[in-house]
Amino acid sequence: SIEAARNALARAGHVDPALIRAVWVGSESHPYAVKPTSTILAEAIGATPYVQAGDWEFACKAGTEALQAALGFVGSGMGRYALAVGADTAQGRPGDALEYTAASGGAAFIVGPAEEALAVVEGSLSYVTDTPDFWRRAYQRYPSHGGRFTGEPAYFKHITGAARALMEALGTTPADYDYAVFHQPNVKFPQTVARQLGFRPEQIQAGLLVDRIGNTYAGSSLVGLTAVLDGARPGQRILLVSFGSGAGSDAISLRTTKAVLERQGRAPATQDYIARRTVIDYGLYVRFRGKLLM
Repeated sequence: SIEAARNALARAGHVDPALIRAVWVGSESHPYAVKPTSTILAEAIGATPYVQAGDWEFACKAGTEALQAALGFVGSGMGRYALAVGADTAQGRPGDALEYTAASGGAAFIVGPAEEALAVVEGSLSYVTDTPDFWRRAYQRYPSHGGRFTGEPAYFKHITGAARALMEALGTTPADYDYAVFHQPNVKFPQTVARQLGFRPEQIQAGLLVDRIGNTYAGSSLVGLTAVLDGARPGQRILLVSFGSGAGSDAISLRTTKAVLERQGRAPATQDYIARRTVIDYGLYVRFRGKLLM
């Protein structure tokens, strides 16, 4: 969260952290049960003390929940800038299928006036139902999930529902977008939902990172968006659709501005982070994650 936020500030360039009026962090792996991650982040970037801080939870769409709230906060005039973060450390019981794509990562976005932005939001929409496909009760160390149930009645229903409704409201079609980014718990799901919606493989390629970095949960779709913005050109349209178990999706339509080109080189690109990764074996992963309890 801290490094992503500092990269966002570097790209913004002119934004004084003291003028950020909200710092919101979406995650399902907050380090404390009682003590906000957001205050740690706000202090680290110099946004304290006159700032609203809060932690968000909605499984893997907690990050886009924070982004949606930041858009409303700035749009209402309550503050000139707000910081929204989606970051996570994947959780999974030893031997569970969740470990196949276990990862850690995050992305941060500063929301501010449209005239200063590298991308403007054309519209957003959320689609939510009570669908218990993935959960973790209090005092449980690892989450439980419904296996195949996480696909058809959960992931696909909510992403297609949100994406279609937003495009209908905006009067757009998949052909109007240069890029699309969907939540990526694995490679198959986003490829399948893109095909169901009518997007071509090349429209999702730039933001499809799960085969190289794994599933970063609340950071998943947002990290994909950062990879797209690293190579986007002015005037290009991007459709972002997250998914969080429980279940729901946030769909956001963006269009890049002329500012995107000058901002791209001000901080490391997402692909730079991927290129410097170090591959570790399962034994080291288990030790790092503290999964061996004595």
